[in-house]
Amino acid sequence: MRITDEITLQDWELTETFTRSQGPGGQNVNKVSSAVELRFEAARSPNLPDPVKARLRRLAGRRWTQDGALILRVEETRSQTRNREIARARLAELIVQATKRPKPRIATRPTLASKRRRLDAKSHRAGIKAGRAEPREDP
Repeated sequence: MRITDEITLQDWELTETFTRSQGPGGQNVNKVSSAVELRFEAARSPNLPDPVKARLRRLAGRRWTQDGALILRVEETRSQTRNREIARARLAELIVQATKRPKPRIATRPTLASKRRRLDAKSHRAGIKAGRAEPREDP
């Protein structure tokens, strides 16, 4: 399965299992195994660099297993073939997202004017709240 020019997944890395789908569909649901569970052995994949694997793990979230596999379950349509296509497309999309290196954040300092605006707003708000208080009696 070709993802990008540099990344191509081999057949042994992908495992598909078919189960009965949930939800509406009448008698079809009880007879046909149309749901697809696509398992990608991401941690053992020689085609993915380590930084891409780390980003993929973060993107996958709960779909990442303890043994380093990514599991996608698709049961959107009544067609097994269409569900397979959707699962493979989602896997490819996740891997493409993981190949993009996040832009490093450059720490900046607030400007002097923004600091003054913040402090003015705080003192203005404090004045509004002080005006709500009951007047104190002087002894």
